[in-house]
Order: sequence, then C-alpha cells, then structure tokens
Amino acid sequence: MPNASEETPAVSQDAPEQHEGVRGTRWRRFALVAVPGFAAAAVLGGMTTQGLLAASFAVSGDSFKMSADSLVGEGFTQYGDVATSVDGTGRPVGLSTVDTAELANLCMSSLWDLPIGRATLVITAGEGTPVEGTNLVIDIEQLRGDAEFGEIEIGRDASTLDRAEGGQGPAGGFGLQADTITVSDMRMTTWAVTSGSLRLSGLGLAVKPGDHECF
Repeated sequence: MPNASEETPAVSQDAPEQHEGVRGTRWRRFALVAVPGFAAAAVLGGMTTQGLLAASFAVSGDSFKMSADSLVGEGFTQYGDVATSVDGTGRPVGLSTVDTAELANLCMSSLWDLPIGRATLVITAGEGTPVEGTNLVIDIEQLRGDAEFGEIEIGRDASTLDRAEGGQGPAGGFGLQADTITVSDMRMTTWAVTSGSLRLSGLGLAVKPGDHECF
C-alpha cells in the first residue's frame, strides 16, 4: 500500500465452491497471491521476471491501489516473482499476465506524502464503456473479490505456462493458469502494471488533498 502504516486487509481463506453445470471454478473473496508456494521467500528470491511485458523498470517505493466493478479477461497466467525498487529492496508479488481484459468502472489511486500534507492521485475510467487492455502484466501484492476461472490449472510448473502470451516463469516455479478469468468487486494492491495497449474511455485524472484512495 502507499502508506506502510496503514493496515493491510485480511486475505479471505474461504473454501472453494463447485457449481454444477458451470464451466470453471469459483472462489468467494479469492486472493490470487495466497496460493500455497508464494509464501516461500527462498523460492521467490530466486525467481526472475520473464513475462512478455513484465516491468523492466525499478518500481517506486509505494504500491498503489486498483479497483473495478469487474475484470473480464482471456488467457491468464500467474507465478511468484520479485518487484525491486531503486534501493534494491525486493517485494514478493504474484506476476500475472492477461492476454486481453476489460475493466468496468476502473479506479487507480496513489497516496502521496508531500511537504504540504497528504494528497492522492486518482485516475478513473470505464464508467460507461469498459477499459480495454492487451498483454497486461501486473505485479500483484493482494487481490480480493469474487473470482471465476474457466479451465484452471493450479500447481503447474511456471516454465510450462501457455495460456497467456509471454506468461512463463522460471523452471520449477509454482504457477497457475486459466483460459478465462472474471473478478467482480475487484480490490487490488499492486506495485507495477504494464500493457501492450490500454484504452481508457472517459478518462479522469485528479490530485486531491487528503486521502481519497479507491478503497
């Protein structure tokens, strides 16, 4: 999160629900980065970014927040990685790649500590027409919401992931992938986002005094 003193929301551990007649698996308040294996710091420390558009830049010292009424994507992969800042600090993340995605009512926010006090950068888009993105790569610290996956595979070797272009990780790494992903009531904390293309309909950008984060 942008401010280290703020409390990180608890990650839900609810059990998965199987829905007869529905292709895919649904998790209530599913947190992608909570998949077993991501917590192993020794493994994460040895992983290197290999995604097609994975951030090759040093991340800032602050994460930022993203929310959306829904994210609907095709071609999804994820594996453990490290986001590194200029001072060399590494942070474990779930590096997620989505071939194509639409986000309804997107909000992105970053809380700043300025000499005159706190301020928040707020970017909004997709209230009427969804935001469209291709080859999205997201360094996820935490993701909460109601998620549904089509044809999901959990525990696959990260080097063999093939559902998203360029979404492969290191050999021996823990990976997951799915043909489709849908997340409703998305609440995400992330360190970096890159995209082959990003179409922001109804874009709004404002810097507001005080705390006006997306959630």
